[in-house]
This record gives sequence, structure tokens and C-alpha cells, in this order.
Amino acid sequence: MRISYTFRNMESSEGVKNYASEKIGKIQKYMRAPLHAEVTFSMERHFHRVDLNLTGDGHQYAGHGQSEDMYATIDQVVDKIDRQVRDMKATETHRRRNSGESLRHPED
Repeated sequence: MRISYTFRNMESSEGVKNYASEKIGKIQKYMRAPLHAEVTFSMERHFHRVDLNLTGDGHQYAGHGQSEDMYATIDQVVDKIDRQVRDMKATETHRRRNSGESLRHPED
């Protein structure tokens, strides 16, 4: 798992990096291949903004969020990406299970 961090209009923080790494690592369990994540932390007025782009298993996922607390924003964005990943996996599973359904002909 590779994670790239970018800080804009704010100082780099190891605590924020470690927290984000821990949260993003939980998404890894849904994927077979190693993932690559790009995380951008920024300050806009008094809001903390997080942009997350995730690539894994041949799919790309993106999410962003903003709030007054950086850690809450990280949670919010990771939850969005987690939902996208789980929905994609559910869709793929459904397609695999029902792929030959239209080829079968009912017995008359």
C-alpha cells in the first residue's frame, strides 16, 4: 500500500498522517491488489479539507470532505470511499453470480 500525502496552506503533521494511514488501511481488506492512495490536506478559511483518491483492483475511487476538525474530516472521507469500494464489490459479486442466468432456458 502506497500513500502519498500533500499538505496545502498548513504544516505537515505526523499525527494526521498516521491517523489517515490507519483509516485507509482498513479499506485494504476489501481489495486483492495493493492500493495506491493520494491524500491532500488543506485549509480553506477555517475549514479543514481532505481529498482522497484511491486506486486498486483496476478501479479508481475519489472523495472529499470538509469540516472544522481534521480528524472528523478524515473519517468522513474514508467512510465515503469505503462505501464506494463495498458497493463496487457487491456489484461485481452480483454480476459473477448471475452471469449465466440469461443463457439458461427454462424447461417447457
